[in-house]
Amino acid sequence: MAINMEEMIKVSNLTKSFKDKEVLKGISFDVYRGEVLCILGPNGAGKSTTINILTATLGKGGGEIFFKGGRINKKLKDYKQVLGIVPQDIALYEELSAEHNLRFFASLYGLHGKELSKAVDGALEFAGLTDRRNDKVKTFSGGMKRRLNIACAIAHHPELVIMDEPTVGIDPQSRNHILDSIRRLRENGITVIYTTHYMEEVEAISSRIIIMDHGSIIAEGTKEELKESIGNEKRYTIELEENKKVKEEELFSIEGVKSVKVNGDILEISSLKGIENLDRIIALLSDRGEKIRNIASEAASLEMVFLKLTGRKLRD
Repeated sequence: MAINMEEMIKVSNLTKSFKDKEVLKGISFDVYRGEVLCILGPNGAGKSTTINILTATLGKGGGEIFFKGGRINKKLKDYKQVLGIVPQDIALYEELSAEHNLRFFASLYGLHGKELSKAVDGALEFAGLTDRRNDKVKTFSGGMKRRLNIACAIAHHPELVIMDEPTVGIDPQSRNHILDSIRRLRENGITVIYTTHYMEEVEAISSRIIIMDHGSIIAEGTKEELKESIGNEKRYTIELEENKKVKEEELFSIEGVKSVKVNGDILEISSLKGIENLDRIIALLSDRGEKIRNIASEAASLEMVFLKLTGRKLRD
């Protein structure tokens, strides 16, 4: 499904500090109608702070946020009416049933009577929880609670859904259900902003990606565009029996080698694509008396993009 390039949200030079720590350092980005915009980054990158400001649960330090062309603080009531929020921490009433949770949250948006009942039925079906509608939330698994949390956010048919790491700590089946539900939202024209530090989720659902680190945006684009930015590289991961102090400069002497990272007995080597130099790398290691336990090669990936931009893996 192609992205409609109609701008829904514009973030301009957004800043935020807590005491003396600058958490957001003047970030700017746009959100387009009907896309799944994934904000990717490690813990502490500023993802949740950005989301909390976008959901109006936290005040900004500086900069501007526009919604449909107008400053968000001037349209706050209209904005909140078309917004669905899935927070990082589950926000449900444990002693109430799934249906009563949905009725409560949907009624906050003015739904009542038959319209409310229809919305609740649809949200339960969407979450795959119709058969558990009368059960108390405290009897649900973590994954089921996450799914109900999402159902509560979409029952009033919002135009924009903002999700802050909604799959943390859940089972694979529930994670797959949530990722499928996001695809369904997109197919129905709903815009989704989704934060995560899981590369595989971004690969599965994103229309476009923002990569954040230390409060700044360090890259932006589709997954294809980001991979293309390092598309002329490949990476070798070589595991040695015992590293006898291989010198990085020796590996740099081999044609095509662009970067070398030594982590104990593991060598991570980036090389220009199209230059066949693995045999020379192996020969050099052999000449230095190294015994190779395993070799793996990897084509361009989002993990490689992050490694190139930051010098470390996403979840280091």
